[in-house]
Amino acid sequence: MVALTFDGGASLTAWVTMPDAIVAESAARAGFDSVTLDMQHGAHDPVSVMRAIGSVVMAGKPAVVRVPVGDFAMASRALDMGAAAIIAPMINSPADAEALVAATKYPPVGERSWGATRAIQLKRTDAASYLAAANRETVVFAMIETVAALDALDAILAVPGLDAVFIGPSDLSIALANGASVDPMRADNQAAATRVREAAQRLGKRVGIFALTGAQAKLYRAQGYDFIAVGADTAYFALGAGAMLAEARAD
Repeated sequence: MVALTFDGGASLTAWVTMPDAIVAESAARAGFDSVTLDMQHGAHDPVSVMRAIGSVVMAGKPAVVRVPVGDFAMASRALDMGAAAIIAPMINSPADAEALVAATKYPPVGERSWGATRAIQLKRTDAASYLAAANRETVVFAMIETVAALDALDAILAVPGLDAVFIGPSDLSIALANGASVDPMRADNQAAATRVREAAQRLGKRVGIFALTGAQAKLYRAQGYDFIAVGADTAYFALGAGAMLAEARAD
């Protein structure tokens, strides 16, 4: 396990949906600060996550896992596999946040069960040292992406043991438009995201957000977000291939 840190300003993470360890490792070696493995909308399963975490960590970068909706057992398993952070989607209430913390933090903060054999191997440490540092070093993000989550924001942020929030701007934009459109950069959506960021940072919590493009990521860096997902593996492939083909076909 390599810990997720925020010492150098905004941490830029790759977003990997393809269930292949080489894809994840390639992203880790491409210059991103971390690699996020997406189990919610990506094709990852527990085995592909286990393999990808190992490849990312061996490349010297922290691995982050976005688990499926409500799958807090997978959040605990991903930490056991060596993930440095968890992103949990659709956290809409303090009860959701409490269940997330219970699964991902050891007592006295939570109720995480012991079984971190692979994480201990990847961190090159021993059981006692891992246990002593785990609650402090693992980062737990609750996704804020619905009207219900906005309404319960202060109560969610007040849950002990919750380290951070992560804004899902596309889902949030759909929710705010009552299903009429998806537009992460729409003014009302950006205002809601700013409200979330400012409320979280006042309490000393980290804030992440998904950027569809490098230009959006640059904007979010300037706004003070701590953790920014920059596009996704499918876009990296398409943009890289498109640029090379355009060069090859140029007269």
